[in-house]
Amino acid sequence: MNFYFSMPILFSFYLSWVLFCSLASPNSVNLPLKAPSLGNWLVTEGWMEPNMFYGIKNNDLLDGTQVQLISTKLKKYLTAENGSETILMANHNSSSASSWQTFRLWRINETFYNFRLSNKQFIGLENQGNKLVAVSATEKFPEPFQITRKNGEPHRVRFRASNGYFLQAKSEMQVTADYKGPSTWEENDPSVFNMTIVSTMHGEYQITNGYGPDKAAKFMRDHWKSYITEEDFKFMSQNGLNAVRIPVGWWIAYDPKPPKPFVGGSLQALDNAFRWAQKYGMKVIVDLHALRVSQNGSPHSGSRDGFQEWSDSDIQETVAIIDFLASRYADHPSLVAIELMNEPKAPDLKLDSLKRYYKAGYDTVRKYSSSAYVILSNRLGGEWSELLSFASNLSRVVIDVHFYNLFWDNFNKMSVQQNIDYIYRQRSSDLRNVTTPDGPLSFVGEWCCEWEAEGASKRDYQRFAEAQLDVYGRATFGWAYWAYKCHLNHWSLRWMIENNYIKL
Repeated sequence: MNFYFSMPILFSFYLSWVLFCSLASPNSVNLPLKAPSLGNWLVTEGWMEPNMFYGIKNNDLLDGTQVQLISTKLKKYLTAENGSETILMANHNSSSASSWQTFRLWRINETFYNFRLSNKQFIGLENQGNKLVAVSATEKFPEPFQITRKNGEPHRVRFRASNGYFLQAKSEMQVTADYKGPSTWEENDPSVFNMTIVSTMHGEYQITNGYGPDKAAKFMRDHWKSYITEEDFKFMSQNGLNAVRIPVGWWIAYDPKPPKPFVGGSLQALDNAFRWAQKYGMKVIVDLHALRVSQNGSPHSGSRDGFQEWSDSDIQETVAIIDFLASRYADHPSLVAIELMNEPKAPDLKLDSLKRYYKAGYDTVRKYSSSAYVILSNRLGGEWSELLSFASNLSRVVIDVHFYNLFWDNFNKMSVQQNIDYIYRQRSSDLRNVTTPDGPLSFVGEWCCEWEAEGASKRDYQRFAEAQLDVYGRATFGWAYWAYKCHLNHWSLRWMIENNYIKL
């Protein structure tokens, strides 16, 4: 072989090989993605694994539990109608109750609580006396009340105020903290109330504050080590899944010592996930699922009491979380995308505020990576196309929509076939609304194979899964099933695969 003649050929071959290696490198992305969400791992969602809360004393009275209280003597609801500096009364007819008769608990420990009203104020003692009023949280520290429950009848309760005395309903217009006598637990005892639990919350705040500082750290670290392991990544890679969507909470950026009651350790678990993903040829979507003060009020947002309070004033802090995540993982070959916020909720979270945050978050990711996709979640209750024009001005962005045949009364009436038809007709249309030729990519970031159809057979579930895989497979970025693991079988992608309900 003539050496001088072969040099151009060898050089051309070398360039081709470099190009091939770059395209086949771990940084390359094969779209669309097929992923599960690793829900209830680094952000707790108690409905997915209720036994996580069984070891908490008074686990029906966690942060955010909404209760209504009826005086057993007067047969009237306690109420703080009209809000600020309103005297607490017991004059509301017991045949109905509204938000003014509903109190949200802030748990101090297993027996002491603050009581928050629908206007976000707390119940306290007026001028440190014995008259109960609604007071602003910004004016004085919330009043702690100790809850005593009757043995065998935990719904029958008494409340001890910080002055050492129990609350009593003296009359419809007088609820005071000055009862000194022993309780008989009888109906005519003015210090006895019947407590109705209206709703509960089971998220990260509830579980860490519920177990308390002495137990929460070990409990959560044991959970992170066992709930998702390397074996799970091996299983996923062997069963047609090429990515994972990992929800994280804002507190991960403060690891190893996040603000209380959150505990450190989730960052190490996320590092492990990246290592396992690289080993098994998978990509990682880091999803900022829980924001401080909450973007939607749900337990999965890390909310303490169900209020949605995220706004413009929280943009800077939230961008700092994105900065932390992007700077840490931008160069990792398994990172494919960062999702800036999960499920912001309309109308309280304004679209203009969301766009301002999304632009700042996008710019922050781009400081560290030109290749990582940035995922923008549509608002719950917003228009499907509300982010399209905004996102079209950005590069490598994705619009995330969540499709469930649940959470809407009309689904309760649908038959098996009607549910399947809905996927092919309505969901196809919804997906087309966020899928454009030259605009952002589309992503069905959450879906599952559960519905309200009664008496469905295994074959019915298989057909439902096939319909969704067909339609959601048209999303240009891909899809993520909610979730990988769950104690409810049809919500668990692993169970669905192992039991031949879903074939990928």
